[in-house]
Amino acid sequence: MNPQPTALSTAQGAVLVAEREVTTRLRSKAFLITTAIFVFGILAAIIVMHFVSSGESTTSVAAQGEAAQTLEQVDGFEVTPVDGRDEAEQLVVDGEVEAAVLPDDASPTGLAVIADTEAPSVLLEVLSQSPSVELLDPDGGWSPLRYMMGLAFGVIFMTACMTFALPVATSVVEEKQTRVIEILITAIPARALLAGKVLGNTVLALAQIVLIAVAVAVGLVVTGQTDILQGLGTPLLWFALFFLAGFLLISTLYAATGAMVSRQEDIGQSTMPVMWLVLIPYMMVIVFSTNPMVMTIMSYVPFSAPVSMPIRLFFGEADWWEPVASIAISLATCLVVILLSAKIYENSLLRMGSRVKLGEALRAER
Repeated sequence: MNPQPTALSTAQGAVLVAEREVTTRLRSKAFLITTAIFVFGILAAIIVMHFVSSGESTTSVAAQGEAAQTLEQVDGFEVTPVDGRDEAEQLVVDGEVEAAVLPDDASPTGLAVIADTEAPSVLLEVLSQSPSVELLDPDGGWSPLRYMMGLAFGVIFMTACMTFALPVATSVVEEKQTRVIEILITAIPARALLAGKVLGNTVLALAQIVLIAVAVAVGLVVTGQTDILQGLGTPLLWFALFFLAGFLLISTLYAATGAMVSRQEDIGQSTMPVMWLVLIPYMMVIVFSTNPMVMTIMSYVPFSAPVSMPIRLFFGEADWWEPVASIAISLATCLVVILLSAKIYENSLLRMGSRVKLGEALRAER
């Protein structure tokens, strides 16, 4: 007599669904091509931006004595040491250098610039005397690097949510609309189905984050920006942890809100609140990036912490205990949201027709 098949446990069902989610995505050529374009696009952007920012042609200069030693330490100058005025003038006349810098006791700066028709402006800027500058609020102004970091972390987080979390809702509605869910639910517990979908897409999202981190590291090494890479090490690790907690929150909410509708046409309206939970914190980080109080508060809010806390860590604005406390808050919030979303998911999954209201989904029993 053939043995009776044993029912799948919740853990076994979750792993089975997660494997299905991962293999289905990895078999999609569109997904693989899009991921490759995204990763290589980041790598190319870092390299191109570096060469554009440092692509100014070097200024060839002849210099004597201490002026030669000083200019050799300044980027953008190719210095030819000379022993006297005659040699320097000859190099200028021959076109081998654009200008020459020589000692001149009559000059206020103690230096004279010799050029053919026009002295290079970049050379004059370097040699000009500047007054001492005292900044009363050095950290209060707009910072291009801070802005770019907020933009980068935010785009990565939002892209991951759109690529991996939103399809969880789409998949749930599709299974409800085609009645496939009625077959699946007889073999796999509803909570296992929810956990598997979230787990599979989380694995894919984290894998993409790793690829992005590798692309950023390679780009910074290739362009010689190792100082930035060293500073990004700790913020990137924390970003990965906050990303994990934040993505679990968002993907679970997408699954729950997707289960509350039965038609693809209703997905947008149902998932809109979740979309705002991603978009609003991201926009606030961009707008208030130079406001220490707002940035501190947002670094403790689970939906904005993946963007705001790594920025504060990079600029040394957060104490060692702050990311630990913030990740604890994020994980605790994640646990509460998962429990509530699982209840909504279970109570809404087999209800067809009109959209299930939130209160009904929390109270109803299957």
